Order: sequence, then C-alpha cells, then structure tokens
Amino acid sequence: MRAQLLFLCLSSIPAMAQTGPAGIGGPSGNVLWLRANDGVILTSGTVGQWSDRSGNNNHALQPGGMPSARPVLVTASVNGYPSIDFDGTDDQLWVSDHITLDLTQWHFFTVLAADLQKDYNAWMTKGDDGLENYELLSYSDGNIHAPIRYTNGTRTHPSSASGQVLTTAFNVIEYSYSSAVGRDVYRNGTNVITDNEALTPTINNLPLFIGNERSTSGRFLNGDLAEIIAFNAPLNSAQRIIVNNYLAAKYGRPLVTNEIYIEDDASRGNYDHEVAGIGRISAGNLHTDARGTGIVRISNPSNLGNNEFLIWGHDNGVLGAWGVGDVPAGLQGRFQRTWRASERNTTGTASVDVGAVDITFDLSGLGPVDPAELRLLVDSDQDGSFADEVPLEGAWNVSGNEYRFSAVTALVDGARFTLGTTDLRSTPLPVELLFFETQRNGPVVNMSWATASEQGNQGFTVERSSDAATWNDLLSLPGAGFSNQLLQYGAVDESPLTGTSYYRLRQTDLDGTESWSEVRSVHDRLPTELAIHPNPGSGDRWLTGVPAAEDATLIVFDGAGRTVMHRVLHPDGGNVPVNMEGLPPGAYRLVLQTPGAVQHAAFVVSEGL
Repeated sequence: MRAQLLFLCLSSIPAMAQTGPAGIGGPSGNVLWLRANDGVILTSGTVGQWSDRSGNNNHALQPGGMPSARPVLVTASVNGYPSIDFDGTDDQLWVSDHITLDLTQWHFFTVLAADLQKDYNAWMTKGDDGLENYELLSYSDGNIHAPIRYTNGTRTHPSSASGQVLTTAFNVIEYSYSSAVGRDVYRNGTNVITDNEALTPTINNLPLFIGNERSTSGRFLNGDLAEIIAFNAPLNSAQRIIVNNYLAAKYGRPLVTNEIYIEDDASRGNYDHEVAGIGRISAGNLHTDARGTGIVRISNPSNLGNNEFLIWGHDNGVLGAWGVGDVPAGLQGRFQRTWRASERNTTGTASVDVGAVDITFDLSGLGPVDPAELRLLVDSDQDGSFADEVPLEGAWNVSGNEYRFSAVTALVDGARFTLGTTDLRSTPLPVELLFFETQRNGPVVNMSWATASEQGNQGFTVERSSDAATWNDLLSLPGAGFSNQLLQYGAVDESPLTGTSYYRLRQTDLDGTESWSEVRSVHDRLPTELAIHPNPGSGDRWLTGVPAAEDATLIVFDGAGRTVMHRVLHPDGGNVPVNMEGLPPGAYRLVLQTPGAVQHAAFVVSEGL
C-alpha cells in the first residue's frame, strides 16, 4: 500500500463538553442518551453500535452472535436529521444491564415513527415479557402500551387511545413514572395516559432491548428511532417543557401546548440546532442554568417570572470567522454561526422579560484568547445584520476555556446573537474544516480538503477503513502550526481497497488533543459521494456523483444558513455542469434533492485561486 501526499493541513474542531439534553441534567441524572446524528458506528454498512452520549457509556450494541440483526442508518430522515431503521424481522440493539438503568422512577423521551403498524412494535423494554421493569410498545392501531411489574407482584399495563404512533410522521413520545405521582405518557406534549400508581417497579439484571422484547417472539420493531433520552427521575414541569421544545425544533414537530421556541420556523431562519433553555413555572418549579450540547450557556436570569422561558438555538453555521463580512466597525471577524432566542411564556406571548442573563461561551480548541478582544454581538433591531450594532465588551475568563458576558440585557424575543473579535491574530476564533472530499479517479482515490485557519496544529493522519468501524492509518503528516489564511490540501490513495473504502482525517493539537473529520466513502467503481470541482473556485463548476433523475432540485446555502441559489436540474447522471457566478467569496453548502436521495457537499468560492 502506498499513499502520495500532495499538500495538506487540518484544522481543529472545538471539543464540546457533554451536558444533558436541552441543558437539562448531566451524567448523574441523564442515564441514557442515544441520538442518531451522533455516535452511530457502522459495521459493514449497518449499525454495530449506537453510542450513549449521557456520559454513562450505556452503548446500544448489536446482539452477540447475531450479525444479521443490525438496523440501518437512514440519513436526512426527519427534518434533515437521521434515524435508525429496524426491519421488523430480527433487527435489534442491546444495552448491557447497569445500575444506572435499573430504575424505580424515570422520565423518558423517544422520537419515533412506525414503518408498519403491527401488534407488538417493541420500542424499548427492560426485562422479560410480563416482568418488565419498564417498556414502551405500540399496537397495530398506533396506541402506546406502557406496562410495569411491581415489587408486590402485581402488574399494570395501560394503553393510550389509538393514533399516537404514525407511519407518516415522527412524533415525540414522553413517559414519566414515580410512586409519588404515578404514570404519565405524552405525545408531542399532550397527555395520552395518566394514572395514580403508588407502587415500586421491580428492577432486574437483564439488558435493555432497543427494537425488541426479551423472552417472547413477534415483537421486533418495524419502524425508526431518531432519539432516546432517559432520566432517572421525573423532570419538573419547566424542564419537560424545555426538552419538548428542543426535540420539536430538532425534528420539526409541532407541540399542541407550550410551544415556546419558534425560531425553528422557516420564516424565522430555521434555528433548529442544539436548542437549550431556561424557564420557570413557579418558585419551586424552574430551571435557570442551561447549555446542552452547544458552546453557549445562559444562566442567572434576574427577572424570571412564573410561566416565562428563554430558549435558544443556532443555524448550524460554521464555528469560525473566515469569509464573514457582516461585522461592526472595530471588529475583524465573527462566527458564521448565529444563535436566536425566544423569550416567551407558556401561552406563546412575547411580552415578557426574564431580565439580565449571563452568557458564557466555551471556546475549547481556540488556543490563546484575550477576553478583552471578545465582543458579544446582538441584532437588537432584528434586521438580520450585525454591522449596524454596538458590540458588547466585558468578557471575562470564568475557568478553563469558558468566557462570560455578565448581566446582558440585550437578549430579547427574536434577537440573534453571535461572538466576534477585535483581533483575528491573537484571538482568531476557531474555524472548522471547510470541507473534506474523496473521489474515485481511475485506479486511485483523490482526497481534498481546505481550512481557513489552524491554531496549534501539530499534525494529522489520514485514516482508512473497509467497514467504517475498524480504522488503519494511511499516512501521517506534520501540521502548519498556526495560520490565519485559507489553505488547500490533498492526498492520493494509490491502492484503494476492493469494494468500498472509507476515509477520515485525524488532527492532533500541540497539546495532544485529537479530533476527527466526517467519514467519506468511495466505491471501487463509482464515487458514492456528491462533490463539486474545482473546489475552491468560482464561476463554472462540475458536480460529480450525481444520480440520473428526471428532476433534481439544487439548493445552495451560505454560512449563515440563508438560501442563495435554487435551481431545477435534469441530470443524466455522472458529471453535471453548474454555474456559480454571482456568489461572493465564502464557504457554502450545497444540497441536491432527487427522488431517490438527498446529497450534500461543501464548497468554497474564492477569488484569485
């Protein structure tokens, strides 16, 4: 095997500290968190592991000795997010028994859709049939079934009305239990089962089954799961409202009641991502400090009243400053990524004020930061531009890589906000890898990528795999160290594997921290990934890897998530020309929609390359 280096570099993607869903809880309370957009490990093209993101390592694995029983990952399944598809025949995943999963009280959230309505669609079960610690199952009419076996030997098994689980849409099913308040099951925030059980569930030492039920037959799941969240105690009302708004935004589901976060609407910019929030129902029923999986933490509201909430999310823009020109005078750059907040009450009214809040950014992976050069930008007039705003200063280092703006009063309902810097050299803001692409070129595979900056990049390694599970180093290369300019790189695999070759980039910082790019795959006959060439470039380009289709929709988004191009194509397959004239320099994402697939590609428009 021989690999040829052309010119290379890799930027560091900031590490994100793990916190609970929507900023609720941590590993001690959030005992299981499976989400199809993160931590899915494929084995021979199917799901071999669904990694737990709660911090408890309760990973869902393929059953031992059952290699054919693995579900599949479906990309862009619901609101652009993936799901795990179970075939109803033998697909299932098991989570090994652990004390964190042996529960006598709980609060679960699942995002699911049935492919086929049948009796005994087992979504998740802990224990044998009839001896369940807990279980969620649906029947052929789409009702929800939630049995529990208690320590006194009795068992209750209520069912909801029909139509809670659909084949036409994903829905959020929520299930809480404690001996103090009994059992409640909700669909998209509306109660569908309630009782006043005051008994203690029986725990067991059996695995948690995802997509099947132990010790019985005919209960394999025929449907899709996008997310499973488990807490070891019921959430308070404010917390469950926040988690429901997070899931509703992420998966594009309307809430019948308490739909507070509306920035996920298309008319407001689709701020669907990493939603978190704070809120209060009463003095003893509140949540005032949240971060979730993003880098933004908001805490310490000074005037949070009953039934009031502040919930925020982002547009999935790049965490970097390259190519962004919308900045006020005195600033050299800002994140492409912007956040937007809803400040509302439980009836959806916007005339509330939660007061001043602390806003903290985790800038892990940035390198040296001078907090005096950081600026908080808030779009106070809500015109979609930051260039006409007055930057807010006063950031201070809380600890480690966290930098806080205290007592911020500018964050009102609908306000966008982001982070800027007065000096891109000493406080450059991190930049993600702009793109990483692979393409079959006769007997070899060409790899290309670009970065906008590097901060302490010691070097990186190109890794290759035959199954996207077991990886081997293909080549190791030194990094550029520190750079604040666009750099283009590439390498050639002159001896690709037979069948499908998977590739990824592993980057190592000077302090030993490692991060990985997304995985790309190439077949030994045809490229399986959509790509655009030349990249970077301008004007006329070529799309490769395009399937033949009578109609295809081409959509181009800029770094802020705005649609800047929308065309209908009629591709014959293979290579398709497309004109990108008129796009200003910057980073973009392209989506190609055909009847059989939705493909994505990242590219850069740059002058003088």
